[in-house]
Amino acid sequence: MVLLEFSIYPLDKGESLSAYVARCVEIVHTSGLKYQCHAMGTIIEGEYDQVMDVVRKCFEALQRDCHRIECIMKLDYRKGYQDRISGKVRSIEEKLGHPVQK
Repeated sequence: MVLLEFSIYPLDKGESLSAYVARCVEIVHTSGLKYQCHAMGTIIEGEYDQVMDVVRKCFEALQRDCHRIECIMKLDYRKGYQDRISGKVRSIEEKLGHPVQK
């Protein structure tokens, strides 16, 4: 299992990009993979091929009407572990002794 954090957006569509981001978040949502959306991107958890397929679909969805696209990705692989999206946060909260802001 891997965690993939990514942000993808067009560079040629002006200041407000939420419609394009929403298009990609819908692709993530319909993938059936566990994900978490935050202000600067999205984290998805799954097998390598699954998460890369989601990014590919997002790129293709934007490519239809965007002439310049930026995608930033960060990948974390740890063999034998699942539910790391929430598990990593729980580990920090245990060490802090209180919840973190979500």
